[in-house]
Amino acid sequence: MEDDVRLIPLSALQHMLFCPRQCALIHLEQQWAENRYTAEGRILHERADNLGHERRRGIHTAMALPLASEALGLTGVTDVVEFDESQQPTVVRPIEYKRGRPKSHRADEVQLCAQALCLEEMLDVSIKQGALFYGKTRRRKIVLFDDELRALTRRVIADTRALFDNDRTPPAIYEAKRCDHCSLIDACQPQVMGKQRSASRWLARQLQSLDE
Repeated sequence: MEDDVRLIPLSALQHMLFCPRQCALIHLEQQWAENRYTAEGRILHERADNLGHERRRGIHTAMALPLASEALGLTGVTDVVEFDESQQPTVVRPIEYKRGRPKSHRADEVQLCAQALCLEEMLDVSIKQGALFYGKTRRRKIVLFDDELRALTRRVIADTRALFDNDRTPPAIYEAKRCDHCSLIDACQPQVMGKQRSASRWLARQLQSLDE
């Protein structure tokens, strides 16, 4: 990886798959706002990060472990990594803490898989699965790092790299289910910006028709 290539935060992959505009607002424009959902998520992550290291029943648990991948240009910190030393070779499992419940999209799974890709490169191991722990259900959701998820994760990494290289924030597209609970809705203004975009397209079509 070239020294001047901008590293992609692991969290950006989740933002990218959820909404490219949100990803750009956070990681290109450095905008952030907190609401109840982000506050709950932050508190959940802080609890995980403050636990440090522990060993129990043959499992070494490491919290807030720094991650990086030179090959993929990724950087970040994982919530929890379990090293199951009762098995040989040692089984490595990344665990990510999330507020709420399992989602219909795969943004959380992509972020977790990217953590696994970093760990595989750093530790020279093969990681078959990890888990997402959701605050509402208080249960782990096992995530298999199969070929489909790995391919999706690499596509999202490539898309995020293209967004960073382009250094431009995508236009707003309002979707009530996605936008109304986003902490950046005031900064994004998807309803207003979306209408402006539609008006611009209408004006462009009118001008084109005059030239024909």
